Amino acid sequence: MVRVYADANATTPLLPEVLEAMRPYWMEHFGNASSIHLHGQQAHAAVNRARETLAGFFNCHEAEVVFNSGGTEGDNTAIFGLLRAGDHFITTSIEHSAVLRAADRMAERGVETTFVGPQPSGLIDPADIQRAIRPETRLISVMLANNETGVLQPVEEIGRIAADAGVFFHIDAVQGAGKVVMDVRRYGCHLLSISAHKMHGPKGVGALFVRRGTPLEPLLVGGSHERRRRAGTENVPGIVGLARAVELAQHSLEDGTMERLAALRDRLETGILELAGTGVNGVGPRAANTTNIWFDQMEGEALVIALDLKGVSVSGGSACHSGATEPSHVLLAMGMDKNRARASLRFSLLKTATDADVDYVLRVVPEAVERLRALSPVAAGTLG
Repeated sequence: MVRVYADANATTPLLPEVLEAMRPYWMEHFGNASSIHLHGQQAHAAVNRARETLAGFFNCHEAEVVFNSGGTEGDNTAIFGLLRAGDHFITTSIEHSAVLRAADRMAERGVETTFVGPQPSGLIDPADIQRAIRPETRLISVMLANNETGVLQPVEEIGRIAADAGVFFHIDAVQGAGKVVMDVRRYGCHLLSISAHKMHGPKGVGALFVRRGTPLEPLLVGGSHERRRRAGTENVPGIVGLARAVELAQHSLEDGTMERLAALRDRLETGILELAGTGVNGVGPRAANTTNIWFDQMEGEALVIALDLKGVSVSGGSACHSGATEPSHVLLAMGMDKNRARASLRFSLLKTATDADVDYVLRVVPEAVERLRALSPVAAGTLG
């Protein structure tokens, strides 16, 4: 059976070049980067080279790069590390759960949060962020690219608003990294989180940009690793893999890969929209690989299963919420009713996707939709 993986926003496979870069650091160069003997020096040098690569990727100083376990840790560190009782926090209602659940935790510690809602397009209006600022506001956190719709947020404008107000600014760039050019100076942020496995790197490793002078309390304490900003023995193979994935991502931003991917996404989207009772969730600037489409008279979970049986892997939303019975919080925040939100699927292409992959998806989706609608046209319309 042909298999097409169209769930890249959940995770991506290692590229062969990434695996080859990591291989020596599991075996012959296995040392602890904190050890002073030769094995440790080899590991330490590899971490330093990776830090230099990430600094170039972020457009920051090497000392501003902190390696960690990924996006969730980065988001949690930004929020738990800056906010204290009595502070006010601003974020949006379409953030990843790593931010939303952290805000819930901070509420128990005396931090009030304002959740700014999006426009129906999925875009956050910077003016709404500005209106939410209070004298006690300490931190603003807004994602770069939404994980479900791909909509790119106006982080540069929000960064200017934060700077004018003297408020710290964090960006969850997990879904944007490798798809748009990173530039923390242009964004005006104090903190920015990325994760390797969303950009053809290994799982369990990521990085956090921390601007010099940001008074961030570490989430993990213990040793003096990462300049005392993140305790724990460095995951050297993972860090090397992250750096190699970043190098390849930078190249793909320059060689036309993203333009090719956007064209594939647009062809996929246009083809699916030829079906009656369909539409796109999220308009305007989007990550090149992502589209989110609703299918009327349909239960999204049933369509995910039907497509999987035909060899096409897609998602009903964030991978962190797979199996959840509630509809997408992102789509509900955009003003969509529960039935349509439940009837929506996310298609997110790998950067290695081909025309043949799109051809196959466009052949399978109409068949699956028509079959499911024919099976239960009345029941499907009454779900929720």
